[in-house]
Amino acid sequence: MASAAPGALGALRTGRVRLVAACCARLGPVAWAGGPAPRRGYSSEVKTEDELRVRYLEEENRGIVVLGINRAYGKNSISKNLLKMFSKAVDALKSDKKVRTIIIRSEVPGIFCAGADLKERAKMHSSEVGPFVSKIRAVINDIANLPVPTIAAIDGLALGGGLELALACDIRVAGGTQRLPRAIGMSLAKELIFSARVLDGQEAKSVGLISHVLEQNQEGDAAYRKALDLAREFLPQGPVAMRVAKLAINQGMEVDLVTGLAIEEACYAQTISTKDRLEGLLAFKEKRPPRYKGE
Repeated sequence: MASAAPGALGALRTGRVRLVAACCARLGPVAWAGGPAPRRGYSSEVKTEDELRVRYLEEENRGIVVLGINRAYGKNSISKNLLKMFSKAVDALKSDKKVRTIIIRSEVPGIFCAGADLKERAKMHSSEVGPFVSKIRAVINDIANLPVPTIAAIDGLALGGGLELALACDIRVAGGTQRLPRAIGMSLAKELIFSARVLDGQEAKSVGLISHVLEQNQEGDAAYRKALDLAREFLPQGPVAMRVAKLAINQGMEVDLVTGLAIEEACYAQTISTKDRLEGLLAFKEKRPPRYKGE
């Protein structure tokens, strides 16, 4: 699920990193914490401008796009406006061939995303709730299906839909329940939800929930800095190959091995006629770095 709802899985704390599985309707289905827990009941009434900042990095970081969540007054909770901004940004990024890697981070210290804006949710008519939750799920699915690598830089608390957002990314760096089993396996996901057992950061990493566990730095952006380092490693790679590789992995994991291999073959076939493939072969022959254009 993508919203704060009954049934829960608790928190990942960076520095003293921990993943807490807690059956708590107030916290929502999944939570991941990297700072002091905020008070519940977040308001979206103060202002709505710049709730999601889209930055296209330049110079040596050209090709990296950073989506910065910036709802300090609402603990980065997901409001109608923030969801609309996410949807608009993701739609634009889907077809932007200049984009090589996307980082999702918080620009608010101590919080990644607190899930649904519960004060706004409480004011919704019952007929609005279902479509709103469906829209959250659709946007998170769109993020999962972006054609370039995505990295969640989690430098703070993530609750409910906040962890669903992180789980939709390809890589999670840490300073609903439907995505969790796919990340760590159904048996362990159930064990964590049912037992409220605590995992430290290394255990969370060992089961594949996160890729990197970092001690938080003084600036509070250790996860973002690591995410940026990873994004720089991806930049020299061929955009076409990256796109079809992600597609093959995502679709292949949902089917049996034989079908997965067929998907992989079909994805490779998409690269055969591309200029990037020929450039890669030529660069290898000439013993120079390839100059890929995504064509």
